[in-house]
Amino acid sequence: MNGLPQPTTAEKGPVSVIAGPWPSYSQFKGLPERDRWVMYGSAKALRQALEDQGLVMAETYDAFVRRVTGELDL
Repeated sequence: MNGLPQPTTAEKGPVSVIAGPWPSYSQFKGLPERDRWVMYGSAKALRQALEDQGLVMAETYDAFVRRVTGELDL
């Protein structure tokens, strides 16, 4: 351990923090707009699934939305 306190949540106790940004969606920028919106929905669903498992993203949700919409040119 690095000696730093481990992040916790009130409901679940200690949590794992995932440093990001991860994954990158920039490779999908060339898709048609409708498909890019589908990828955006998938990105949000993946993040939610990870958070539902108790993982905490180092990247804030607002930063995540800005990054992914920028990478997808939405």
